Amino acid sequence: MKGIHCFTSNLLWSCMSSLLVLSFTFLSFSRASEYEYLSWPADFFPASRVYGKRPQCVEIPDDLKLCQGVGYKLMLLPNLLDHETMSEAKQQASSWVPLVHKNCHPGTQVFLCSLFAPVCLERQIYPCRWLCEAVRDGCTPIMQAFGFPWPEMLACDQFPQDDVCIAMNPTNATEKPKVQDSGICPPCDNEMKTEVILDHMCASEFAIKTKIKEVKRENMDRRVVLQKKKKLLKVGPVKKKDLKKLVLYLKNGAECPCQQLENLSNNYLIMGRKAEKQYLITGIHKWDKASKEFKKALKKMKSYKCPAYDAVFK
Repeated sequence: MKGIHCFTSNLLWSCMSSLLVLSFTFLSFSRASEYEYLSWPADFFPASRVYGKRPQCVEIPDDLKLCQGVGYKLMLLPNLLDHETMSEAKQQASSWVPLVHKNCHPGTQVFLCSLFAPVCLERQIYPCRWLCEAVRDGCTPIMQAFGFPWPEMLACDQFPQDDVCIAMNPTNATEKPKVQDSGICPPCDNEMKTEVILDHMCASEFAIKTKIKEVKRENMDRRVVLQKKKKLLKVGPVKKKDLKKLVLYLKNGAECPCQQLENLSNNYLIMGRKAEKQYLITGIHKWDKASKEFKKALKKMKSYKCPAYDAVFK
């Protein structure tokens, strides 16, 4: 039966009404231990998995930050990305938290959580291909600004175009929602919150305390020249011999506003990644020790356990 979708707005009830038409039933959450997993035929979804471990219905833990407030409380494990343990799922999912903070597409959390923390049903339900494509198209420019590609594990052509799939708009499942763009350069659009600073620090390979000498436009980028005095807080790929002449780039940032670059008299916390031969700015904050959130982030920075980004964005 074509055109039937499950929606994340009031997800469980919408899915129930759609799936009952197809003679599916919800798992009784009070009897999760009796859940029996029935997989889709391999030729129905190209992305279908064959699990070596019996799937279970478990609560979404508080520290699975990516999927807090997603609209349901129980998830299937192993998930739809073949993560068999909660520890693995949390580690991989945490890599995507900064992207959700950027609001690059209203369906980002819905799409990602349908894979990392799928809702408990008697059949595995994948996200719709158009939802994947909409999130990919909306978020890829921001990911590129951070030096990340769209990963192969989320290639959209593996997801279903029709039939039963996770969508997000209960009024029109085929209409792609509009993306709200703040217009601010992604690395400059950062909240002064401890959690956000640490998430962006983890998404970066190096972090520096420094002042900025000058900013120039170079093609579609902004070239940021630092003053000689710099303090490395996170070393990454930056070698000491290259530190004095280090030049950073705000990728595709020639036209978008960046308030932090308007007053160059400040000290800054600048975070970045090396992509090909350029050092890209992934986050920039005014060095503001009067801010409790900023001070807390600096204190936690040395001991904070970051997710393994290299394992995800290949």
